[in-house]
Amino acid sequence: MRNHLVLLTIISYAASLGGYVAFLATARRLFGRLGTLLLISGLVCHYLALLERSRWAHTVPYDDLYGSLSLFAWLLAATYLGLELFHRDRSVGVFILPFVLAVFCLAQGTQVAVPAPPPAQGPLLALHITLNVLGYAAFALSFVLSAIYLVQNSLLRSRHLGSIVWRFPALESLERMSRSSVIVGLVSLLVGISFGVLWVNRIWGRYWNGDPKEIITIMILAVYAGYLWLGRTGSWRGARASALCVFNFVLVLFSYSVVNLYLSNFHRFF
Repeated sequence: MRNHLVLLTIISYAASLGGYVAFLATARRLFGRLGTLLLISGLVCHYLALLERSRWAHTVPYDDLYGSLSLFAWLLAATYLGLELFHRDRSVGVFILPFVLAVFCLAQGTQVAVPAPPPAQGPLLALHITLNVLGYAAFALSFVLSAIYLVQNSLLRSRHLGSIVWRFPALESLERMSRSSVIVGLVSLLVGISFGVLWVNRIWGRYWNGDPKEIITIMILAVYAGYLWLGRTGSWRGARASALCVFNFVLVLFSYSVVNLYLSNFHRFF
């Protein structure tokens, strides 16, 4: 059953991408609506696949690499759908769906094993992790939107334009969607951190452990809050703000890579 749901998810996401490509090429609203409907279908199938896998493994979806990547892909697609409906702009879907498909297919390539029940459980921890994954999915989406902004802005300035470029989303629309995505990420991360702090206090009797990941999370909140503030100023609005958003996500990836490497070496020697 789970394999069938995985296949249906891939087909739905791929067909949705085809609909968005046709919409960008022809500007016919029918193709855009079809892309949205197929994306919703993919999200439903993807959710059922996550649910079926959780029942099979008797654990939460994010308990291993497979589940974490799959949940990240689902939240990435869901966040984009929310932004599309809010901003009423379907021209970005053609750029987002390849990332959703790539992460989901990457999840299928990881080893699936039945994990042992984790020692740390409870609704507070589940909400903390899920909201954090949602926050980083939203930041990844803002990264893609900002990268598209920079590429399109460069094409417009160099005047190397083709007929298809004129159907790309407007720069102002990309900037608005990127800002909205960062707001979703910040709110999700703040609420997720709050649940995590409550869970830590319940387990350890204190609200702050000084863990490197806690410090990195606070730093991430600061740099994205700075992006929102600077993005509204006249001197930073536009390409500079988009470049800052791209830099922020690269910093996120680098910081967590360094922290995970440090923690793995620490546990190896101690």
